[in-house]
Amino acid sequence: MARRPPPPKNTGLEVKIFGTKVLRRVAEPVAEINQTIRDLADQMIKCMYDEEGIGLAAPQVGVSVRLFVIDTRREREEDDPVPSPGELALETKMPLAVINPEITWKSPETCDFSEGCLSIPGVNGNVVRPSLIRLKGKNLDGDEFEWECGGLLARCAQHEIDHLDGILFTDRAEEGDMKKAAARLAKLKSEAELLEKARGG
Repeated sequence: MARRPPPPKNTGLEVKIFGTKVLRRVAEPVAEINQTIRDLADQMIKCMYDEEGIGLAAPQVGVSVRLFVIDTRREREEDDPVPSPGELALETKMPLAVINPEITWKSPETCDFSEGCLSIPGVNGNVVRPSLIRLKGKNLDGDEFEWECGGLLARCAQHEIDHLDGILFTDRAEEGDMKKAAARLAKLKSEAELLEKARGG
């Protein structure tokens, strides 16, 4: 998930762009939390910061495993809603890598928000999602957690878990927003397909 269209920067990983096949695959569960996974998470966190994002899923860097990294910390205002238990517990551990994440519950209440994505630069769209979720997963030490999450944390976690299921925010965004973005999306898809073809993908 993106704060703004990312500036071009030289990172250790390449963010895959809309139209790249890996973004539409259902990612495989992480079988073992080993050094390879820890190194991947560390590289993803650096890439997320370089691209000025708040979340990044492994398929976005071409690795189809169920892992995402997240950092939704921000300065809270006096009139902000009371943070959820998950926000209070997990924000102190951010940047956080979440392995084999699951959403075990979603609230019937929903909220809308204009989302962007590091894999779809220059495109935003209004997406309605549950306001609260229960997020279950493991950290890099293999410790399992499950917390009720709200606010930006819930929004970002849902966005990143969608990536692990081959779903993009453009699939959920309001039709009017996607009509406005149609030309941009077509251009990104064409560029991604040409690049994959050149690389033999």
